[in-house]
Amino acid sequence: MHQNEILDKVDKLIAMYKNGELGGEVMPEDANPHLEKYSLENYLYFTLPMALNYQRNSYTLWENANKTYKDEETRFVFNPKLCMEKSFEEVQYALTKYKVALQKQKQTEIWLSLCKTFVELYDGDIRKLFDSLDNDVDKIRDFIQKQNKIKFPYLSGTKICNYWLYVIYQYTNRKYKNIENLTVAPDTHVVKSTHRLGLITDAELDKSDVQLIVIDRWNKLLKETKYKPIDIHTPLWLWSRNGFKEVK
Repeated sequence: MHQNEILDKVDKLIAMYKNGELGGEVMPEDANPHLEKYSLENYLYFTLPMALNYQRNSYTLWENANKTYKDEETRFVFNPKLCMEKSFEEVQYALTKYKVALQKQKQTEIWLSLCKTFVELYDGDIRKLFDSLDNDVDKIRDFIQKQNKIKFPYLSGTKICNYWLYVIYQYTNRKYKNIENLTVAPDTHVVKSTHRLGLITDAELDKSDVQLIVIDRWNKLLKETKYKPIDIHTPLWLWSRNGFKEVK
C-alpha cells in the first residue's frame, strides 16, 4: 500500500475513534481512584502497576489495581517508602489479594525493585524523575532504557516505557518537551493493526524485533504530518481489539 493510502486510512481510523465507532469509551486506565492529577499518589498509581502489564488483559489489571488502592489493608503498596518497611510476604499478600501480581514471586520482586529505585533516587517521589530530566521525552527514555535499565525492571521495556509515558501524559498534569518523539507503544494490538494497514510485511510481523520496526515505520510515516505517533496509538489498539471494523 502506498504511503498516501495508509495516511488516508489513518485519517479515517482517527475519525472513527473520535466518533466512538471503535468502542473504547472506557480505556483500561479509566479504572482508577480519581486522585488529584498532580498528586504523588496519582503518579505512583499509574506507574507501579504498569511494570506488571505484560501478556495479560489490561482492563483486568487496572480494575484489580483500583480494588487494591481502595482497600485500606492493601493500599500501602502504592507507597514505595511503606513497601520498603514491610516484609516481602506482606507486600506479596497485598499484591496478590486482588491479583495485581499474577506471578507472585517474580512480580512482587519487580514491584519492590521499582519501589527501591524510587526511594533511593527520588526519596519516593517519582515526579522528581520528570523534573530532573526537564520533562524531556528523549532524556527520560534514555535515562530509564539505557543508563539505568536494571533499576527500572519492565518499565524500561520498549513497549511499556512508551506506553507509561503516554499514560502519565493522559492521566496526570505532566506536560512534555519533545512530545512528538513519544512513539506508539508496540503491543500486540498495535503491531497487528500496523500489519493490517500494510505498514509492515508478513515476514516482518514474525521477526523478533518487530516492535522496533513498528516504531520506526510510524515515526517515518507521520513525520511532517499533522499527527504525532501517540495520536494513533489508541485508535490502532481499539481497532485490533474490536476485530478490525471496516475503515470507511
